Amino acid sequence: MVIKTTKGLCPECGALLPADIIEEDNQIWIVRTCPEHGKFKSLYWSDAEMYKRFDAYDTEGNGLENPQRCASSDECPFACGICNNHKSTTLLANIDLTNRCNLNCDFCFANARACGYVYEPSFDEVLSMLKMLRNEKPCPAPAVQFSGGEPTMRDDLVEIITAAKDLGFKQVQMATNGVKMARDKKLVKDLKEAGLSTVYLHFDGVTKETNPFINISKKAIENCAEVGQGIVLVPTVINGKNDHEVGNIIKFAADNIKVIRGVNFQPVAFTGAASEDDVIKERVTIPDLLDRIERQTDGELKKDYFYPIPCVVPVSKLVEAYTGKPQIEFTTHQHCGAATYAFVTEDGLVPVNKMIDVDEFFRVITIMSEKLDDKKTLNKYLTLAEGLKGFHSSFKKGENNSSGMFWKMLYQALVKQDFEALRDFHWNALFIGTMHFMDNYNYDVGRVQRCCIHYATPDGRLIPFCTYNSGPVFREQVWKKFSKPAGQHDPIEKVD
Repeated sequence: MVIKTTKGLCPECGALLPADIIEEDNQIWIVRTCPEHGKFKSLYWSDAEMYKRFDAYDTEGNGLENPQRCASSDECPFACGICNNHKSTTLLANIDLTNRCNLNCDFCFANARACGYVYEPSFDEVLSMLKMLRNEKPCPAPAVQFSGGEPTMRDDLVEIITAAKDLGFKQVQMATNGVKMARDKKLVKDLKEAGLSTVYLHFDGVTKETNPFINISKKAIENCAEVGQGIVLVPTVINGKNDHEVGNIIKFAADNIKVIRGVNFQPVAFTGAASEDDVIKERVTIPDLLDRIERQTDGELKKDYFYPIPCVVPVSKLVEAYTGKPQIEFTTHQHCGAATYAFVTEDGLVPVNKMIDVDEFFRVITIMSEKLDDKKTLNKYLTLAEGLKGFHSSFKKGENNSSGMFWKMLYQALVKQDFEALRDFHWNALFIGTMHFMDNYNYDVGRVQRCCIHYATPDGRLIPFCTYNSGPVFREQVWKKFSKPAGQHDPIEKVD
């Protein structure tokens, strides 16, 4: 049964093709036919019912008021930067600081040694990219992540992070393998003092078999804990290799809640020279991952506790209606990711879903934002205060005593404008999420046009994540355009 039509890619030649999203045997597939290479049917989501549940949160944004170019629909996705076809603004911007690395991972988006050249934009080029992001309208990009390669290979990393904070980025993140952070405490302290918000630490498992760098990771975490530098663990999940440890990764994060703020699982994307057999054998979809999390946490974190990213759009609309100021909206495609929160207590993990009826919570939020947006509403403060009473219907009773704490924090933040309450919430809760980036096998142009994670490039463009790394592979084009000869490669770090 055809659910919707879109455009996809031929995995062999990369040609753009009409595609059908179909339901078959309670799974979702993307089907397209290349005139040269024939028909391809690739797994899109492994659970049709969950696909439909997430579909209910489909929320299309308005895109940028100042897109970088005008383009016809036929040009997508080969004509980036961000154009008028794009429906979302930048939630998180990535800037590749270098393609140099001190490790050599076979599944990396950016295998620097295979390139034969060095890509490393100058400080002024990085500064120009940061300024471009802050000039987005109606809302400047709120967050930037420095990536690579390995960002800590740069000698001016501290200065770059300082510049990002000075330009007004609320969140400054860094994706890293943690090697230098494990071996240089001063670097960790300097990064924290410069304004680094979050370390996105590559972390594939809790054993040597799944994570050969486990000792390095633990030392980096220890050093971050000493200076109060928050960490999010980022495991690349591959079926048959480390998918059996996702529950233990969450437990490891909970055991280190004082420094680890979350786990962001990334099911593997086949952006390299993978065969169709490799894809079938190693593919993990979002429902697959959530099934494993439920089983491996003994049902503490149920699959149904996870919600798609755009579920929080009503919160943005509420704040916009209350303040009268444009807000960042999480209008990512509903099938790009999923997330939940769980409080870490002495009795174990308490999912936020056990405190409140999440669906009812968002329903009340939506009603409040509509009332606040109504021109007939004269007293917004009173309307907000009255609306908060409706939240009582979403709080669950009898299962635990945490819902009262949640209500108190919400009241303090929304009514009394005491945002320390939300700070306490963040520091007592563990974010558990997943983003499944696309490859040529499951590529959906409809998802690309809703992407909220964009790469900034030295030539002044914004490019959606999955277009940058697969499909047209703008990464290779950009890196070559701004490359210099490789010279002698940086040494590979020895794993203890």
